[in-house]
Amino acid sequence: MELRVVSKDSELAQRCAAILAEVVTPDQPWSVTTGDGTGEAADLYVWDFPGEVPPPEHVSWTYSNLIVVVHRQDLAEVQKSFGFEPHIVLKPANRVTLSALIGLAVSSQAAVSLRDDRDRIFQCLIEANLKLQEYDRDRTNFLMRVVHDLRTPMTVLNGYCGLLLCDSLGSLNENQLEVIRRMQYSGRRLSRMVSSMLELGMDRAMRKGPNLQKADLLKSLGQALQVVSYLAKEKDIRIDSQMEPCEEGLYFDPTQLEQVFANILDNACKFAPRNGFIEIRGGPHFWERRARRPSAGPLPKERRFSDLTAPNSYRVEIIDSGSPIPPEHLEIIFEEYTSYSGGRDRSGGGLGLAICRTILDQHRGRIWAENTDKGPMFCFVLPMHKRIGQQMAASHPASANLEVQA
Repeated sequence: MELRVVSKDSELAQRCAAILAEVVTPDQPWSVTTGDGTGEAADLYVWDFPGEVPPPEHVSWTYSNLIVVVHRQDLAEVQKSFGFEPHIVLKPANRVTLSALIGLAVSSQAAVSLRDDRDRIFQCLIEANLKLQEYDRDRTNFLMRVVHDLRTPMTVLNGYCGLLLCDSLGSLNENQLEVIRRMQYSGRRLSRMVSSMLELGMDRAMRKGPNLQKADLLKSLGQALQVVSYLAKEKDIRIDSQMEPCEEGLYFDPTQLEQVFANILDNACKFAPRNGFIEIRGGPHFWERRARRPSAGPLPKERRFSDLTAPNSYRVEIIDSGSPIPPEHLEIIFEEYTSYSGGRDRSGGGLGLAICRTILDQHRGRIWAENTDKGPMFCFVLPMHKRIGQQMAASHPASANLEVQA
């Protein structure tokens, strides 16, 4: 069975592949390909509309084999191009909606037939889903305007706190400095939340891609530790770090990885008990990219071009002494704007951890959570790269041609 992604957006193809790996069962051999819609027909299409290539006429389109990702203003053109209203996902493609439609399409392919009344009911659900997506997009656009307007006063507030702390406006006693430090910590945390909301709500096409460059991961960690140092000190949380150096091949955006560290550490400080601990470990690691997540166990039995198991990524583990995360919520804590248990919700409303996953996806890495004997552990991997064209990378690091090691 084949799912064909008709799009030049590599991120959309990667997201579909990840979703397919979650929804199919071992007895359903599905694969993901990319193309222009021509050639031999696939079992399921995810079509990025509008595209440069018109839909081919030889394909028999049905509700069960076509999902169209489209901007709201192009909805009218979809029906003209395909002859009916297919499954619709509004851009930017929401992972939850896309996952639900792909899962439904996969299950429909496995079924022999569907009753007419079921088709009619499902069509009503599709129309309701489209309306909900439109309302959600209007709400998101409104929130983005509000969030954008909040950034300027937050920047000013943090700047004034910095001036007061460095005695530029006169000396302060220790109690006054302590109050300013608390204000600065809260202001910086709120600024990160505002930036996260803006990043999550922004269309993927408008997002600023990572400025890939050879950088020091320990330096990004150090900057993040300074950000959370006040909260850790206030709760007497011990932070131990054992990060091995990575001599070459690790290219990333230092600012974005600093944000990843800060979000995870802030989450850990929030849920670690008083007098608790946070352990940070990192080092080169072999990542079997065909597996859903890196593992120290046996590799999956899949054909590879090479049997080499040399390190091809850098793995970071952050463990805190907080309460375990409910197993059924280990995945959803990285979803946008989700929550599950009030004040003990590790997702924090789906902002900090969701933006971590967005950043790691842009770096072609991965992030996940699991429970250990010591406490919850958040892990992420960054792929090592082989740089093609050293002069180009030196002059334009953001647009350098980087090739992920196998």
